[in-house]
Amino acid sequence: MQFVDEAQIFVEAGRGGNGIASFRREKYIPFGGPNGGDGGDGGSIIFVADANLNTLVDFRFTKRFKAQNGQAGMGNQKTGRAGEDLVIHVPIGTMVTDLNTQEQIGDLTENGQELLVAKGGRHGLGNIHFKSSTNRTPRQHTLGEDGEARELLLEMKVLADVGLLGLPNAGKSSLISAVSAARPKVADYPFTTLYPNLGVVRVSAENSFVIADIPGLIEGAAEGAGLGVQFLKHLSRTGLLLHVLDIAPVDGSDPVDAVHVVEKELEKFSEELAGKDRWLILNKTDLLLNEEADERCDDIIQRLNWTGEVHRISAVERTGTDELMQKISWALIANKTKAIEEQE
Repeated sequence: MQFVDEAQIFVEAGRGGNGIASFRREKYIPFGGPNGGDGGDGGSIIFVADANLNTLVDFRFTKRFKAQNGQAGMGNQKTGRAGEDLVIHVPIGTMVTDLNTQEQIGDLTENGQELLVAKGGRHGLGNIHFKSSTNRTPRQHTLGEDGEARELLLEMKVLADVGLLGLPNAGKSSLISAVSAARPKVADYPFTTLYPNLGVVRVSAENSFVIADIPGLIEGAAEGAGLGVQFLKHLSRTGLLLHVLDIAPVDGSDPVDAVHVVEKELEKFSEELAGKDRWLILNKTDLLLNEEADERCDDIIQRLNWTGEVHRISAVERTGTDELMQKISWALIANKTKAIEEQE
């Protein structure tokens, strides 16, 4: 399935039905009076978050959506039928923005959550409403109102507790494969990950969290180079970032430089994202002897002057991954508890 995380569409709610001017006409009742009915309301357009969808690809070719108009009123005080609402299913994590006003209409973060994006037009009134003691035969009636019409930007941002970032071939896909049931493509060449992958990490029967892997970043990503920058927004909802680092690159490059490249691109993309809690994950320790791996890791930490969390793992050998996931679980629980306390 093609991964599409942005789409621009046009939505138009239904027009309200017109009220009518009508008079009662029955035998032996020459002056029956007005009996024009109201029109029906126009149909609205409603988005519904659907857990079965994970891309906005359905909106790539279908870009215009129109709800049903309300029916006009009828004689004998009969109200016209209301237009049916148009329900459109979108992936969980979809943000909806009005392109003309830049107003954020809503953010669909839970399965089944509904969002009204275009309200149907109000119905017109029949002449029965204009009858008075001084106007026994009103011919006034009102027309139905137009429904709302909007140009919308749909942006899908994956919902994950933890996000993985790093240069291509740092081992992010191997890590998410090792700790969850996700099976992204893993190979020994750059950009094997072409779109975000999600995996559920189950630490215990009662405790789990979602981890997201995005394509690797390269220098110049903020200016459009590579693939990762267009997916960085998917990490904006995460509570914790894992900076995965290859401690023994096959090209002989300096791992410390690799950290600086990613940090630089994060800062260019978003100060908020760059300021998120970030742990350093020193990966591929299995490629070196134990003593050499320890020396390499200590050197990297010292030269980076890293004061935050550091974990040494081998995603391929699954060394240290269980301990890392347990530590992440504790950190997420602590963060949620702190957030609840601050709200209270």
